[in-house]
Amino acid sequence: MAGRLALHFDEEGDVLDISIGRPRKAITKELEHDLAVRIDPRTKEVIGFTILNFTKRFKISKGRHEFRLPIVAKVASH
Repeated sequence: MAGRLALHFDEEGDVLDISIGRPRKAITKELEHDLAVRIDPRTKEVIGFTILNFTKRFKISKGRHEFRLPIVAKVASH
């Protein structure tokens, strides 16, 4: 997973889109309720996430904004 990270929040729909790299075709798979991952069908690389009902998941704790995704990332060594 490499490339520029882009965030887009649709306030009216309460949807946060997180895109990685350049726009391209993707397959969307739901991970759990209101959370989906976008995968490049050719390379199987994760290219983004969609979070529905984002503000309901976003918490403010001790003056900090916090949001956790149930995702584990592996870092490739070069």
